[in-house]
Amino acid sequence: MGRHINKVKTHPSDTISHMSLEHYSDLFKAFASDGFVSRSGLMRIFEESGILDDDPRAKKIIAAINKSEDKISEEAFHAIVDLSPTLFEQVLDGSLVIPHFKTFCAELTTIFDEINENRGGTLPTYIPQLERVDPDKFGFSICTVDGQRFSIGDSDEYFCVQSCSKPITYCIALEEVGESTLHQYVGREPSGKTFNDLTLNSWGLPHNPMINAGAIMCGALIKRKSPSDRFDFVMEKWKEAAGGAKIGFNNAVYLSERQTADRNFALGYFMREKKAFPPDVELLDVLEFYFQCCSIDITTKGMATIAATLANGGTCPLTGAQVFRPDHVKHCLSLMLSCGMYDFSGEFAFVVGVPAKSGVSGAVLLVVPNVCGMAIWSPRLDELGNSVRGVEFCKRIVSKFKFHAFDSMLGLRDNRIDPRRDLYEARLSGAFAFCWAAAQGDVAEMRRLVARGVSPTASDYDGRTALHLAASEAQFEALRYLLQLSKDVNPLDRWGNTPLDDAIRCGHATIVSLLKEYGAKSQSELPKDADASKV
Repeated sequence: MGRHINKVKTHPSDTISHMSLEHYSDLFKAFASDGFVSRSGLMRIFEESGILDDDPRAKKIIAAINKSEDKISEEAFHAIVDLSPTLFEQVLDGSLVIPHFKTFCAELTTIFDEINENRGGTLPTYIPQLERVDPDKFGFSICTVDGQRFSIGDSDEYFCVQSCSKPITYCIALEEVGESTLHQYVGREPSGKTFNDLTLNSWGLPHNPMINAGAIMCGALIKRKSPSDRFDFVMEKWKEAAGGAKIGFNNAVYLSERQTADRNFALGYFMREKKAFPPDVELLDVLEFYFQCCSIDITTKGMATIAATLANGGTCPLTGAQVFRPDHVKHCLSLMLSCGMYDFSGEFAFVVGVPAKSGVSGAVLLVVPNVCGMAIWSPRLDELGNSVRGVEFCKRIVSKFKFHAFDSMLGLRDNRIDPRRDLYEARLSGAFAFCWAAAQGDVAEMRRLVARGVSPTASDYDGRTALHLAASEAQFEALRYLLQLSKDVNPLDRWGNTPLDDAIRCGHATIVSLLKEYGAKSQSELPKDADASKV
């Protein structure tokens, strides 16, 4: 499921050999100007990629760039690349899962700002502490499977995870006892009832792990020497999945929830009456553990990284640690898609089509497999217990981007964006993409394509190179970048025209001057039958 799945707890870059010196040089040349790479330009590329300076993989790289001279030599550039070759190459050549991350985040910001005006819904009243939260709080965070991150709003505010703990409890229980044993005690079907309904399936078991009874049962399958050891173990798993982010515990919410937990106690005793629990279960300890898990405190930043760990097949994008087995994550996402949004799950799967889990604190954990994880927190709830803004955000995301599970169906065409696809390579590929970028004056895209190995001298079917197109379209910066790369400044198209011929014909005086500065010639100035590349 994940793009990077590791057997051991090391980051993928630790197991990949360094790039060849030739590739180092190609990467340097793609971004160099007058023999140097700009420090500010390199920092801007990292900032726009979504790789942040607190990323464990990127800390040394970003620190080294910051300490560099304004103009970075090739030798210094190679030394920086050596700090994390795989990540560095992904950032520079635009091969991260969402290549144009800055543009993508601008779209998310627009959605956030529009939904921020929504004041619908009410705070939950059956847990007193949750009723005291500021109803206008609104935070959003995203983390991709490559570790690209973005946050907006109240993303540093801590909130209780409540039922968003259930997917993690289920994954941990799967790791402990395995699928076959776990599902002897918990079903896999939507209940069709409210999340705390006093009901079991026809076999006398909780319907699924995403409702209260199922989460209580999953907790019973996680065993340690003592209740404190069990909770410490689970908290460590949360921290590992969050890439080391701070995970807290809200004791006030825990006490408040415990004091108003008559229905959960009733569920526990009902399951014990039906002999649903495995042998030697201390019911009160299991219920206490369930309340503790619901009272875990987190930010949307931390929760988005956990969601990205699930999107990445159980491997944390920021550390490379395999927290959960990929097959266990697959089972978890399947149940999140069918059962994760309370009694709104079927409608949510139909409209949004993305695995998700909500909590009555106003949290929504959203997982786009192989792409990203998202976390939304807004405390006002609808009548089914889901965050009003959270649900609306999810709907708006899939109305803008092709994230629905079945958007990849052949023949399904619309105007929505697939942010995974490169802006130019979505239309063309290889050399054609490079020529297109040159015609548009998109130097950043040209650099990425050169870094991927596209030749700057490649031509289209008419023999027209990026030089021809940049000259014709008067793309000054693109042309200057090409002239610094090209040994051949006089390529001939199928009609025998050079880039200078195109610039003269189109009346671009500034372009003509730049071309002549680099020794460009018109067709009439070239020796007859000469190879233009040798002139």
